[in-house]
Amino acid sequence: MPDCIKLRPSSAQTYTGKQGFSYFEGIARETAGSQAICMHLLTIPPGGRAKAHKHATHETAIYMTEGVTVMYWGERLENRIEVSAGDLLYIPADTPHLPFNPGPGSASAVIARTDPHEQESVVLLPELEGLVPE
Repeated sequence: MPDCIKLRPSSAQTYTGKQGFSYFEGIARETAGSQAICMHLLTIPPGGRAKAHKHATHETAIYMTEGVTVMYWGERLENRIEVSAGDLLYIPADTPHLPFNPGPGSASAVIARTDPHEQESVVLLPELEGLVPE
C-alpha cells in the first residue's frame, strides 16, 4: 500500500512552468507518487500574464483564494471570464486559455489537474498570443 504524503508550501519548492508562471511544486507524480492528479499553488503578481496554452487531454479545476484574475479562453481566445477570491473555475481538457492578473494586488489560487505530471500535457499556443491585449 502506498504511503500518504504531507507537503508544506515553501518558496524553495517552486518551479517555472511552460506557461510562464512560478508554481509551488505541490502534489504530483514526482513529489507524492500520484497516479491521476496534480495539485499546486499559484500566485500571480500584479500584471503577471501566462502564455497562451492548453492542457492536452487533461481537465483543470481552480479555486481562487485571493485577488482577481481575467482569463481569455476558446479556440481564438474569444471568451473572457473574471475570477475572484472564493470562485471556482473549471477548464475542460484541450481548451486554449490565457490568464492574467490585472492588479493592483497579487492573485493566488489552488490548481488541480487530471495530469499527475502537470507540465507534461502543457501545449503552448504562440499563434494566439497577439489575440489578447497587453
